[in-house]
Amino acid sequence: MGMMRHIRVHAGLLGLIGGSLLLTGCMGPTYGTSKSSGEQLLDDLGNAVMIQTPDADQAKKIRYQPRGALVVPGNKEALVTPQQSVASKDNAGWIESPEDMRDRLRAEADENKDNSHYRSPLASQSTTNHNLTTAQQTAAYREGRRIQQGAYSDKRRYLSDPPLDYRRMPEEAQADLGEPEKVKERRRKKEAKAAKQTGSKWWPF
Repeated sequence: MGMMRHIRVHAGLLGLIGGSLLLTGCMGPTYGTSKSSGEQLLDDLGNAVMIQTPDADQAKKIRYQPRGALVVPGNKEALVTPQQSVASKDNAGWIESPEDMRDRLRAEADENKDNSHYRSPLASQSTTNHNLTTAQQTAAYREGRRIQQGAYSDKRRYLSDPPLDYRRMPEEAQADLGEPEKVKERRRKKEAKAAKQTGSKWWPF
């Protein structure tokens, strides 16, 4: 009997502790609704399942405002014509794509194939380099290499180029450029040759 009594007491204590924990969870924060989270959940589920029709008194309290009438001008013939879309090929200021320009020049060349005085811009573009002399081609190549390496200070050709004032040497630096590199190289070779000859005198063989 004593063993069964102890089991009943422990089971009752566990039941009280579990019930208190359950009530504590249900009676949590109300978040300003004056209801616990469990009560609010039950109310939401009940409202979702329940289908109610509004009462007659509540329906009478709803006031529907009539929609405003359309504003129609007095003279319909004086309306402004809508502007035509400028984003089309029919626009004279529309930029021609390279593919369209090439097709247009090819069609133009086919139409004037029997005209001896016609010269296609495509042919002139491909034969420009052949009309240059060797000196002109060399000068054009050097100019291109100079521009590619950034060895120019006459004007800014790209947005990334620094201002021209930053690319000019100060006057005092231009007056004293130091010893040329060719002279230094010649002197180093001469000193190395002299040191080699001096060292060979001590060689026993």
